[in-house]
Parts: sequence; C-alpha cells; structure tokens
Amino acid sequence: MKPLAPDEKTALVMLYTNNMLVRGEIVIKESLRVSIWLRTQGVPNYIHLHSPNVILFGGTPPKSLAYSEIFVPTADVIGFHLAPPAQDPLDYDAGEVNRRMQPVDLLVGSFMLKAQLRISTQTELATFLDVSRSSWTSVYEADISNPYLPQFNVHVPMMLVNPNHVSFGMA
Repeated sequence: MKPLAPDEKTALVMLYTNNMLVRGEIVIKESLRVSIWLRTQGVPNYIHLHSPNVILFGGTPPKSLAYSEIFVPTADVIGFHLAPPAQDPLDYDAGEVNRRMQPVDLLVGSFMLKAQLRISTQTELATFLDVSRSSWTSVYEADISNPYLPQFNVHVPMMLVNPNHVSFGMA
C-alpha cells in the first residue's frame, strides 16, 4: 500500500455481495465517516481493499481466499459496515420525534440479518420500502449469520444495505 496522504485514513470494513464476504482495509478521506461512505458523492466504481480475506460462496464448502489487494465492483455490494469492534456514531438523532425502530429480518446474499429499520411512526414497512428512493438504507443493531458458516456470528450497531438487492422479512 502506498503511503497515506495527510488527509487520508484507513478503515477495516466488511462488505457483502451475492456470493462473497470480503474483510479488508479501505483508504478514504479523513473527513468522511466510514459507516456512511457509500452514500457520499464520489464513491468509486470499484471498492479497493487492501489485505482482504475473502469467503466465496459458490460451492460446498465455502472457499477462503487471500489477496494483497482486491477491487470489488461497487454495484455488486449489497451490505457494508465497519469491522467490529470499530464503530462510528449512528446516523440519526435519537431525540427525533415520530420515528420508531421496526424489527426486520433481511436476506443479504447468503447472509441473514436480524436488525432494525428506523421508519416513520405514520407508515408501515411496505410503504417505507415503496417510497424510499435511497441507494443505501441504514439498518441498526444487526446480528449477522450465515447457514453455510455456522461459526460466523457478527453484531454491528449500524450497517448499510442496498435495498434493491435485499429481501425484507417480518416475523
């Protein structure tokens, strides 16, 4: 990895696609919050990760790969968060009125999440999903698991998901 510029930092992140999980370091501007980076202007076409560990879900058992660098098409990413234990401040004001946490189950590729969405008290989940035009939706208190990796169990306070490639379930 080339030396960081004075206005850059690294962050260890995890990203999910339909057929893989990648954990590695990204380099971003010091002024950006990593947790909401994909919502900002100027996100590249490929997410460049350094020292990534990749789990590929294409057969049984899943295959583990390691590279010095990997470039993952941003359009293929359906979930993204800081690798625990790191975390950013949440992206909402807890004192905001007329909002509630809606428990949901999400299917993100082969991963299952039990999490919460922050939605209006005046709407239902179906309406929220119908009218939301955001490329990235924040989910909170996400417990992430995968039936093909029984030992994989991650909890993150916040992550971004691409709602166009995620299925939302209600218990």
